[in-house]
Amino acid sequence: MAKEKTYVEDIDRSMYDFRNEEKDEFRIEEGLTPDIILEISKEKNDPEWMREFRLKSLDIYNKKQVPDWGPSIEGLDMDNIVTYVRPNSKRMAKDWNDVPDEIKDTFERLGIPQAERKSLAGVGAQYDSELVYHNVKDEVAAQGVIYTDIESALRGEYADMIRSHFMKLVPPTDHKFAALHGAVWSGGSFVYVPKGVHVDIPLQSYFRLNAKGAGQFEHTLIIVDDDAYLHFIEGCSAPKYNVANLHAGCVELYVGRNSTLRYSTIENWSKNMYNLNTKRARVEEGGKVEWISGSFGSHVSYLYPMSILAGRGARAEFTGVTFAGKGQNLDTGCKMVHSAPDTSSYVSTRSISKDGGISTFRSSVVVNSQAKNSKSSVSCQSLMLDAESRSDTIPAMDIRTQQADIGHEAKIGRISDDAVFYLMSRGLSEEDARALIVSGFADNVGKELPLEYAVEMNNLIRLEMKGSIG
Repeated sequence: MAKEKTYVEDIDRSMYDFRNEEKDEFRIEEGLTPDIILEISKEKNDPEWMREFRLKSLDIYNKKQVPDWGPSIEGLDMDNIVTYVRPNSKRMAKDWNDVPDEIKDTFERLGIPQAERKSLAGVGAQYDSELVYHNVKDEVAAQGVIYTDIESALRGEYADMIRSHFMKLVPPTDHKFAALHGAVWSGGSFVYVPKGVHVDIPLQSYFRLNAKGAGQFEHTLIIVDDDAYLHFIEGCSAPKYNVANLHAGCVELYVGRNSTLRYSTIENWSKNMYNLNTKRARVEEGGKVEWISGSFGSHVSYLYPMSILAGRGARAEFTGVTFAGKGQNLDTGCKMVHSAPDTSSYVSTRSISKDGGISTFRSSVVVNSQAKNSKSSVSCQSLMLDAESRSDTIPAMDIRTQQADIGHEAKIGRISDDAVFYLMSRGLSEEDARALIVSGFADNVGKELPLEYAVEMNNLIRLEMKGSIG
């Protein structure tokens, strides 16, 4: 009789878990020193101000303490992390055929070129520390939309725009890993949508970390000018190794007056990854930011996208699902800061934990004294699939005006045996019944994603559920 599959590790994750032979063109030595930072800066051909910015960030990093309130990151030793790996790709390609075969094969298996041809306005693909491919459709470029790698923008005609926005929303002083990012950042995308432009189909960046024992530190900077619209999709994955890998990227979003920016993420890092990512948006008068977030991977996550509602009538929505399996401690959530009158925020999340996984949701709602007539609603629901798993909800509210309408609700529960029995009576196996219930529980996020990504999310849930009964 075949052995029953009972753990996530027994499941074929081949779609994500394959790895290529490491054929790095250049790999910096492990650790963090001023000499290493200067070498990265030289490799990147930084302008002088950026080189100084990196060194100052390193100094801040060395003075900052590791957070003592979240999951342990004791297994992460920066002395053993390689902060810059240049893949065997001579230059960033604009034609898919020019990407080296082994790198192209990786993204082909992840479905990136197909997605681009079918439903995306533009794609950027990052492999380890470098963008290896970037392209935007002619009709989108004709609208004046800029979509390029941030390093080219930094050294080219958009240099002033980059300098005036880079790490202004997330300064290196914010926390230790923001400072780390400021010191060693590499790769990432720059998007500018001009006034009045509506980008009808999404742009996408995909980040793949192949190198063992390395970190990925891409920087995404998006500026959506007044009366404009953009949907940006971010995907990320990595093969599993027996040593720690690190992801400490940074996302800065500027949303203009009466504009809308939707930012969707499906994150499926491997179970040896420390995901210490920082994302932040500033929304002007009448503007709106929509965060759609699916977190399925990594060993430990600290991830709390923040929305600063800076103009009258600005709005923010956060819709997320987190799936914590065996060996995972995912600390996620979001922060809403109301800094102007008539602003509103809405949070709806689903957390799922199984096989001893730990899922913690933290929400923070801040309503400043000038933000009169503001509204905020936070709803978080947690589903634990067994007695070994854990789920926590930690809400924080700081309300400085009585002229505000604030609500919070949380629910934690288990899968109903009656519901499983009913689905089994309709012909489903117990395994499929449980997977179907979990997929339905996460459906509010799936509805917000483009079709291909909703399918991917449901496949990930089914992958994690497979054989996990009891």
